[in-house]
Amino acid sequence: MRGRFGRRTTPEVALAPGERVLAWAEGAGGLVAAGSRQAFYLVPSEGDQVRLPWEQVEAADWDRDESTLRVAEVGTWGERRVVHEVVLETPGDLLAMVRERVTASIVLQRHIPVTARRGLRVVGRRSPVGDAPVEWFFEYDAGVDPDDPTVRLAAEAALDQARSDAGL
Repeated sequence: MRGRFGRRTTPEVALAPGERVLAWAEGAGGLVAAGSRQAFYLVPSEGDQVRLPWEQVEAADWDRDESTLRVAEVGTWGERRVVHEVVLETPGDLLAMVRERVTASIVLQRHIPVTARRGLRVVGRRSPVGDAPVEWFFEYDAGVDPDDPTVRLAAEAALDQARSDAGL
């Protein structure tokens, strides 16, 4: 996207009040991937844009060989995890900004063993701008059943300890 004098112009993104685009990149088919301090945006050339608050991003990965950014949403156990994929022509500053914002959203992350080899992770996330309460999530290792009473007790104890350690 070039303006009148050959300068790169910021794409049109429907931002929440008080937000501004900090980094963006053009993708295949006219898609724009953009980020503000508060959220990651996918803006297709047609259709509805996606706004994903940073604390709702579980992971973001860059595949250099395929020039593809994959952004996975925090999910619910047993449900298919939503992953957004976008092929970016030139990622520019967007990749570094995505990494920084996702990392900034993590308040605490701790792995708790349930068996000798498997366990769960308790993760506390909040908006990187600090304007929301911490949201707590569990991530279970493969083969760990969250409905198992032993696992539930371990998860509850881990959450209590994590909240205490985080001063919440």
